[in-house]
Amino acid sequence: MTTATTKPAISRRALNVPHSAIRLLEGDANTAKARGVRIYHLNIGQPDIETPECIRRRASADRIVAYTPARGTEAVRSVMRDYYRGLGVALEHGQLMMTTGGSEALLFAMLACGDDGDEALIVEPMYANVRNFAAIGGITLRPLRTHVEDGFKLPPPEAWERAITDRTRFAMLCNPNNPTGTVSTPEEIRGIAEVCRRRGLFLIVDEVYREFVYDGRKPWSSLSLEGFDDTIVVADSVSKRYSACGMRLGCIATRNADVIAATGRMAEGRLSSPTIEQRMLEGIAELPADYMRGIVAEYGKRRDILFEGLTSIPGVELQLPQGAFYFIARLPVGDSLAFSRWLVSTFEVDGATVMLAPAPGFYLTPGLGRDEARIAYVLVENDLRNAIEILRKGIEAWNSR
Repeated sequence: MTTATTKPAISRRALNVPHSAIRLLEGDANTAKARGVRIYHLNIGQPDIETPECIRRRASADRIVAYTPARGTEAVRSVMRDYYRGLGVALEHGQLMMTTGGSEALLFAMLACGDDGDEALIVEPMYANVRNFAAIGGITLRPLRTHVEDGFKLPPPEAWERAITDRTRFAMLCNPNNPTGTVSTPEEIRGIAEVCRRRGLFLIVDEVYREFVYDGRKPWSSLSLEGFDDTIVVADSVSKRYSACGMRLGCIATRNADVIAATGRMAEGRLSSPTIEQRMLEGIAELPADYMRGIVAEYGKRRDILFEGLTSIPGVELQLPQGAFYFIARLPVGDSLAFSRWLVSTFEVDGATVMLAPAPGFYLTPGLGRDEARIAYVLVENDLRNAIEILRKGIEAWNSR
């Protein structure tokens, strides 16, 4: 006698969590690598600059790798407090909470500021993984569109005001922006923060790429804006700044005591951020004051090489990015997803090809970004130049099929 069984169904929340646009073609790339094809990764922001030695040498473990306080050790929060002081931002220990990467900082901040069924305003294109976090929290993202033609400039405050509904609980910004490379000014951020303050909304600002600004711009934090202590919540990370993506250590910084208390309770549920990584981060206190100057100069050079190379390809359209190490480019290929998949799975030049991040995954509005891709400039100069030529030949071959 057999017993009938019914397969259990996963939750609607789980079904609503999308694949990451950044890793969408990873399976195709792994298949190509297994055939011996070299992949130039322009799809993901994985720096190739060496992690500073003063961070790496602290990675040794004690005989017992123990939990740390849920909000982070006193030592690592002191280091982060000193870092912010260098930006002109005065914070107390209790206004900083360490997280397991900048991703957890964003997730916790979103969960603290919005309930299941609430809405949040965000510009598109946007950091793709925010879609995942919103789906986990049952939060609906409402997009305000930006455009490649003007360098994806932020919509004015009145556009944000018009977009607010009775379900809106917070707005989100990324500055410098991933994926567009746009850098917003203090005046632009202040205008949106004023709308949020007036309407009783939070403003969550992703500042992971804060230091990566070019052409004479200076790094700054929205926490330096006065009068928004209850409004602004900053998500930060060490991944890009110190070329340490695998450390998975970030932080939430805010003067809003309710948000810190709420995210702190969430942190207690996961017990602690990585112990060894917190010890490693203490090493940034040993970095010279001008450490980031050389790093930013290197990325600025890579930006210029890639921008010059891509704009020399007929039909490619983009604006010179002001910060981070990405930009969104419009490609003359019709369907960037189909092209990017063909590029990584079928096309190669001298045993190598290029991997892009198709832009539709960075948009919320269906149909937008169909002919665009996010491109990262994290490779050394020679690799970037090779990637440009492969992309040039790939576009020609795609359009002549």
